[in-house]
Amino acid sequence: MQALSHTFKTSLIEGYKDILQFWQEHSIDQAFGGFYGEMDRRGKAVPSAPKGLVLNARILWTFSSAYNFLKEEAYLQVAHRAYQYLIDHFWDKTHGGLFWSLNHKGELLDGRKQIYAQGFGIYGLSEYYKATHKQESLDYALELYHLIEKHSADPVHGGYLEALSREWGPMEDMRLSPKDANEPKSMNTHLHIIEPYTNLFRVWPKAELGQKMEALIRVFLDKIIDNTTAHFQLFFERDWTVKSNMVSYGHDIEGAWLLHEAAEVLGDPQLLKEVQAMSLRMAEVTLREGCSSDGSIFYEKDLSSGHLDQDRHWWVQAEGMVGFMDAWQISGQPLYLEKVYALWAYIEQNLIDRENGEWFLSIDATGKPELTAPKGGFWKCPYHNTRALMELTSRIKQSSLYLST
Repeated sequence: MQALSHTFKTSLIEGYKDILQFWQEHSIDQAFGGFYGEMDRRGKAVPSAPKGLVLNARILWTFSSAYNFLKEEAYLQVAHRAYQYLIDHFWDKTHGGLFWSLNHKGELLDGRKQIYAQGFGIYGLSEYYKATHKQESLDYALELYHLIEKHSADPVHGGYLEALSREWGPMEDMRLSPKDANEPKSMNTHLHIIEPYTNLFRVWPKAELGQKMEALIRVFLDKIIDNTTAHFQLFFERDWTVKSNMVSYGHDIEGAWLLHEAAEVLGDPQLLKEVQAMSLRMAEVTLREGCSSDGSIFYEKDLSSGHLDQDRHWWVQAEGMVGFMDAWQISGQPLYLEKVYALWAYIEQNLIDRENGEWFLSIDATGKPELTAPKGGFWKCPYHNTRALMELTSRIKQSSLYLST
């Protein structure tokens, strides 16, 4: 088996510690509590920026996970802060669930119940429970799980609806973001339900949750993944009629390893075998269609026009490393491990901001970084890149990989 160099592992550790330090130093809002809603490209706070649920839930997951991985008290203190702010300000004490956004003072801006974001609530709360064994945090995670199952689950066609009102009623505009299609179901929301359900199952391994996870994996295998191309289809009508013609390379490679992780946690041998086969197909097609010669992964492709968006987004490269490492561990094919090395080399050379810290949002087709985008914000969070580097480090430690000296 191929050796992983000591230098590679050391650089991963330095990488995630640098990201965590950036967020410790720049994101904490001492005036109004919690964390700033935005930090500019130099890490300077934008104090008046709204505070989004996705950012706050991802901070909770990131620092809880960092503590679980490294056992450093400073990370747990940030996780405590994230947890308390989430419960004190984002939790809807009238209708249950988590608000979509608050103003900079922590007052309600948008109370919609976006299911994608409720999922990240479960993800963060379940990871925090691992760190603290605080029953209250597990209780909140379980309440979110039951609310999703009660209000979002589709009993007729399977899967989950995109969004509901503050009162958990129907909504006209269910889009996660302005760039998304206004359709009742999406790949993205389903991916970020199976992800937190997997994490919840680790601390609450009840049969009912396992059954929901298995049903959701089947939705991916039977409805969301195009079995001909091995790409995710992105948007759907309620009955799973496909309503998009785009390929998202980052979601393909992220989904490949997240679905495999879910099947591994469930432990059903036949399902695991089926998922592993599909995960490898998705990794192979990403490698073949979505990768540049410089080691990076393109953003997306419009199949109708043939237009390829060649921007290299930070989260796509991060998820690509884990996805290709996972494919190598399943298959043993050296090409996937070589791709992990190539991606990390690209990230180190292009995406990490050596002057101001953290990672640039993206690199364009000419190799120039996006210099106007914030380092932290509604969507730019420490979760993708920190998770990727910790996940790779963990896989090196726990598997039969060996380090050269």
